[in-house]
Amino acid sequence: MEILLWLVPAAGVTVLAMLWAVWVGRPRREQAARSEADDERFARAILKQHPTGYRPRPAGPRDRSTGIAVRPSRRSAGADTRRSA
Repeated sequence: MEILLWLVPAAGVTVLAMLWAVWVGRPRREQAARSEADDERFARAILKQHPTGYRPRPAGPRDRSTGIAVRPSRRSAGADTRRSA
């Protein structure tokens, strides 16, 4: 039993966090007082056509991918000429 005493503070903090989350997440009185007019206004807004919803996007330039990442060489130009000579 003495071996598990170090768990007591962690368990206490966890229980306190759970109680705090329940308290913060409780329904508020203001939310319950929502009217039907608010619901209708929300429904109209959500069903309204968005201005950019009907305009097609311009197609961007397509980058041809080979699937292999190629990095430029780190050699300087002088090193290439010396090697080829």
